[in-house]
Amino acid sequence: MSPRRVGILLAKEFLYGSRSYMFIFSIVGPIVISVVISLALGTWLADTPKMGIFDEGNSQFVVMVQELDSVESQEYDSVNALKQAVEDGKIDMGIILSSGFDDDVTQGKPAEIKAYIWGESLAKSRAIIGITISDTIRELAGQETPVEINTTILGEGASIPWNDRLLPFIVLVAIFLGGLMLPATSLATEKEKRTLPALTLTPVSLSDVFLAKGLLGFILSVFMGILILILNQAFGSQPLLLILVLVFGAIMAAELGMLLGAFVKDFATLFTIWKTAGIILFAPVFVFLFPQIPEWVGKIFPTYYILQPIVELSQLGGGWSDIATNTFILIGLDIVILIALLAAIKKRQYAIIGT
Repeated sequence: MSPRRVGILLAKEFLYGSRSYMFIFSIVGPIVISVVISLALGTWLADTPKMGIFDEGNSQFVVMVQELDSVESQEYDSVNALKQAVEDGKIDMGIILSSGFDDDVTQGKPAEIKAYIWGESLAKSRAIIGITISDTIRELAGQETPVEINTTILGEGASIPWNDRLLPFIVLVAIFLGGLMLPATSLATEKEKRTLPALTLTPVSLSDVFLAKGLLGFILSVFMGILILILNQAFGSQPLLLILVLVFGAIMAAELGMLLGAFVKDFATLFTIWKTAGIILFAPVFVFLFPQIPEWVGKIFPTYYILQPIVELSQLGGGWSDIATNTFILIGLDIVILIALLAAIKKRQYAIIGT
């Protein structure tokens, strides 16, 4: 395998592959789905998260939050008024600050905030408010201070909003439509046009061809995953960690695309397999769509280990400790698929090139 030859092939894949229907559809499809869902659910260009505060003392925290642009804050004169505003959906989250709150945080003592969350508020709004609270407390205290936020969900029919439930589906489509289908369709095209034998008669090896096509799918997969998260304002508090998860997910998609391309002979077979395999790939989405489904059901399917870290980081404000186990499982799956792919290329080399 030659990096130089792979680079040349990748440049040609970008030049000619970008004109293909699948390349264009891999970009347009997820964007259209995301925009349609956002418009249908009324979350497109959503307002700034709204936070209410009832201050039992005279906390500097209130003044600091009111100067921020990341959230809209409003002070209430009673707990009942704050709770009613949350229940009516006028604010996404309401918090209660005790009379000695400032003294506790500045002295590094454990502090407690009681919070009420509107059940239909967006997960990204909750995450933004949570990050704002943490950052403001850190600035107020001048140090890391242990603060416990005890939350209660209010509001009739409190549940996870549908746009949050559907985000894992959109992200998975973005990752796998380009990452998997682009290498697979490109290899199927090479077979149908019988151009693979000509390529492998040159100094280019079959591994070079596969890697170039896989890299194109990988790059498009990562790009689309990031774009969808940007469009949905769902990067959470750990954007670099989220991108890292997208990278491992894109590796899985590209590897599966190359593996599929190693075995299929034509487009008809490819799309038949895609429709069947799609059930396996997208099955974990239903765990996030319908939380009443036991989580262990999703863990049966490999793409769960992409979705859980993404949901945890983008919607729930989680960190590395919340996704470490599933991320390591994802990396392990990538390694297993890579071994299977290398074995498939080696074993089927002569059959693929028609010799």
